[in-house]
Amino acid sequence: MLYIGVDLGTSAVKLLLMDGKGKIQNVVSREYPLFFPHPGWSEQRPQDWFSETMAGLKELLKDADRKQVAGLSFGGQMHGLVILDENDEVIRPAILWNDGRTYEECEYLNNVIGKEKLSAYTANISFTGFTAPKLLWVRNKEPENFARIRKIMLPKDYLAYRLTGVHCTDVSDASGMLLFDVKNRRWSKEMCEICHVKEEQLAKIYESYECVGCLKPEIAKELDLPETVKVAAGAGDNAAAAVGTGTVGNGSCNISLGTSGTVFISSEKFGVDRYNALHSFAHADGTYHLMGCMLSAASCNKWWMDEIIGTGDYGKEQQGIEKLGENHVYFLPYLMGERSPHNDPDARGTFVGMTMDTTRQDMTQAVLEGVAFALRDSLEVAKSLGIRIERTKICGGGAKSPLWRRIIANVLNLKVDIPESEEGPAMGGAMLAAVACGEYADVKEAAEKLVKVVDTVEPDPETAAKYEARYAQFKAIYPALKPVFALIK
Repeated sequence: MLYIGVDLGTSAVKLLLMDGKGKIQNVVSREYPLFFPHPGWSEQRPQDWFSETMAGLKELLKDADRKQVAGLSFGGQMHGLVILDENDEVIRPAILWNDGRTYEECEYLNNVIGKEKLSAYTANISFTGFTAPKLLWVRNKEPENFARIRKIMLPKDYLAYRLTGVHCTDVSDASGMLLFDVKNRRWSKEMCEICHVKEEQLAKIYESYECVGCLKPEIAKELDLPETVKVAAGAGDNAAAAVGTGTVGNGSCNISLGTSGTVFISSEKFGVDRYNALHSFAHADGTYHLMGCMLSAASCNKWWMDEIIGTGDYGKEQQGIEKLGENHVYFLPYLMGERSPHNDPDARGTFVGMTMDTTRQDMTQAVLEGVAFALRDSLEVAKSLGIRIERTKICGGGAKSPLWRRIIANVLNLKVDIPESEEGPAMGGAMLAAVACGEYADVKEAAEKLVKVVDTVEPDPETAAKYEARYAQFKAIYPALKPVFALIK
């Protein structure tokens, strides 16, 4: 049988067709626009997600035996607020995960309601990207829209609704809303009251691998697919990427180098970071995970290449960068503010240490290293909790760079395993669909049988030692500049 994984990203939707043995038959990507109506705002039109997904599905399946398609599922950008009216029509553009407009609402939640209460109710504190503060922003700034809300959805769940007619979500994606009791895998009544939300406005909760329904007849007809195609709930992009890289089971780690960057640590037991610098979420395999998330990762390199030095040849720009651990230029990768571990929407991207002999190559290297240093910030929090990680998987667009993989291995001093498939969330979505259809007994079995490691990058002791000293310097830059960021917002 065949299974479809849909990765609803920030810049594009990626669709993957996989057979039951994990062989990828086809991959298609369709882009859609991203809007920045005001500085720090980030929005998209949900209709664009759906129209490009439908077009992508038709392209994906053009040479496939469509009768063999048994299931479909998702990985999707997290935290985005999609609100529907009584006719299930979208009320306003979706407010995305990297939107920083909710500073006042986060201050209210963290300092008036209180971080201890939030952590007790949801296992997390408020970050500007989370869904609950976005709801409060709509209530405060667009009360007429808030009054029209009948359903509150996340991005991938809007796709699931359009395909099946079911208002659904999964535990991993719901974990990032600040409306979800992560430990008990249910909506938090206390948070619903705080955010003036009725539980019936929220979607039904499923485990990521559970079937929520089948394709609507009109959708099946348009795609020339059987009406029996099962749609599984899917997962937030990082949990789906973890499934796609086989990051299941206690203590497994995955680093994602996509638009955002994450350090994802799987755990069989529920636990909360006492500093609330890491997120405590439900995992797509039925367990839990801790995650540090930086808002700008591979997007930093894209910004540097596309907007600043004006080249599309990323590989050429990285040629000749060999002196790892010796760069005198530092880059703070906070182009959209920062989440883990600083929780500072005012933070900004910054180059430090340039002199008259600084080269373009030095600055390119600094961008790659800055992202790696920021990922290590989250790893250090995990270490402070007694978690010991010796190796990690890696995925995302940035993971295609051999140089960046070497930098990350040495900055974090970890063995970095390269999975055979680099498709991350799309692969994870297809695997969740296969589990929902009974191809595999559970997510762990699917990961064990389908995910293969084809290479490992090991840190070099001498280079890792050089980066240890550089990281100590990097750590001093943000605290020194934090008061300045507050002045220039």
